[in-house]
Amino acid sequence: MKLVIGSDHGGFKAKEFVKGFLQKAGFSVTDFGCYSEASVDYPDIALLVAEAVSRGEYDRGVLLDGFGGAVCLAANKVPGVRAVAAYNSVAARFAAGHDDANVLCLGGKTHGEAALAEILQVFFSTAFEGGRHAGRLAKIAAIEAKYSK
Repeated sequence: MKLVIGSDHGGFKAKEFVKGFLQKAGFSVTDFGCYSEASVDYPDIALLVAEAVSRGEYDRGVLLDGFGGAVCLAANKVPGVRAVAAYNSVAARFAAGHDDANVLCLGGKTHGEAALAEILQVFFSTAFEGGRHAGRLAKIAAIEAKYSK
């Protein structure tokens, strides 16, 4: 699976951990930045990652900021992106299994490495369940199409 990852300065240290964790797990990971703790605007990085996932260049994306919510807000503005901020393994399982999320958003200042590893393991090992969830995602896609003119 090809993954793209990005963060703002608040998620930089955690991004470096996440990138290494995913690479050790056998994923191909491309890093879209940021590349230090120097201040950057999270919408810029979120847009790069979300657009690449939306275009199908990567299977999924991972975004990090201080708490995971800001990058999620920005990424979800890109048509075709289903970004979810997962705060624990239960949320990660639902995000993958029910929401078929294609961008996982995490908090670099709200999670330690053990929690991040658990969330990543669950998210990337949970398959989309389809069924009733597919119908709900079709409704979300219809909302997106209505407002993406």
